Amino acid sequence: MAKSPIDQILRPVSKFIHQEFTGGIVLFVSVVIAIAWANSPWQQSYHHLWEINLSVGFNEMSFDKPLHVWINDGLMALFFFVIGLELKREFMAGELSSVKKASLPMVAALGGMMVPAIIYFSINHGLPSEGGWGIPMATDIAFSLALLSLAGSRIPGSVKVFLSALAVADDLGAVLVIAFFYTAQISVFPLAIAGFFLLILVLGNLLGVRNTIFYLILGIIVWAGFLLSGVHATIAGVLVAFTIPARTKIDEDEFLKDARCYADQFENAMRQDGSLISQEQHRALEKIKQLSVDAETPLQKIENSLHPWVAFVIMPLFALANSGMIIGSDFFPSLMNPVSLGIMTGLIFGKFIGVFSFTWLMVRMKLASLPHRATWKHISGVAILAGIGFTMSLFIAGLAFDDEGVINQAKYGILVASLIAGITGLSLLRSSK
Repeated sequence: MAKSPIDQILRPVSKFIHQEFTGGIVLFVSVVIAIAWANSPWQQSYHHLWEINLSVGFNEMSFDKPLHVWINDGLMALFFFVIGLELKREFMAGELSSVKKASLPMVAALGGMMVPAIIYFSINHGLPSEGGWGIPMATDIAFSLALLSLAGSRIPGSVKVFLSALAVADDLGAVLVIAFFYTAQISVFPLAIAGFFLLILVLGNLLGVRNTIFYLILGIIVWAGFLLSGVHATIAGVLVAFTIPARTKIDEDEFLKDARCYADQFENAMRQDGSLISQEQHRALEKIKQLSVDAETPLQKIENSLHPWVAFVIMPLFALANSGMIIGSDFFPSLMNPVSLGIMTGLIFGKFIGVFSFTWLMVRMKLASLPHRATWKHISGVAILAGIGFTMSLFIAGLAFDDEGVINQAKYGILVASLIAGITGLSLLRSSK
């Protein structure tokens, strides 16, 4: 089939977007832009932009928040919604769907969360900053997988699967930490309203409701209830995601049989002269379209639809709004504070020690085996890459601290640690046989 001019123009763009490392590249560019902007003569415009108020709603029922809050509490709720969809998919039919599959990456993720938190807490114990122990627990899945894909084709596919499952399990841990440890004072009434509509979503799933508009509208109400309750609104994203149906309406055999039948109807229908198709052919196509909808799960449909928005809009916007930090001549001396030291030590050494040692113990105790064709050098590289905590670490830092100076100290530590972990992990994996 001949390509139209617009297809030829968009083909390189589509090819770039679907590369594994593309999301990481876009995220990296956003970080560079934020830092360059914050250190330029136009730095005031950078800080002013995120403080612009945006109002959504009517009269007393409106949300009037700075743009920074809309990104961190609104768009990031959508990010966590996609994480929830990924978690549900992995638990149902992915790398976390059985005890045998899930044991190694989940235990490795547990080690990668516990050890960094303990290291940070020991350095900051007794200080006002000790509440930031959750910051070095996080792993940035976009950056880590992007760098792993750059490590070369010699890296076994099982290693990528291991890192993906580890990062997903890590995301689950981050969600639980945010829910239980970084939640403000709770207002019961809005939370009860959110719980009521969440229950309706669950009921809709059980009754077989597959309309995405139904889940979208009620999901927004649940999000608003969480936002007003004091429980961080991103938790609503994960909970709503778990209510999305993950079942097809018809099975594979029925789909194949009916699809062949409708394809035959299309082929045998009376043809029409010119470029238009006949009414009989159009009806056959409509039946095939509906058949395709019935054969697809709403969960996978929504996840695939939202993934480009998360990768190329939400996460870059979050990085742009949160990565702007002033880097002066005193940048490196300023890293010698408990917050930056705790984060750097936790992400660089704590992640490696936790992921590697817990993996080693599982294999040593014969509770699990290494991924197919993976070596301990591969596991070492993955354990170091897990120290890239950028996006999630920045997010938790914003929840853990109120003081802008302390938040900047956290940002410095996150930036340096993620840079060191990325370069070291990539170098080690590229040298693997």
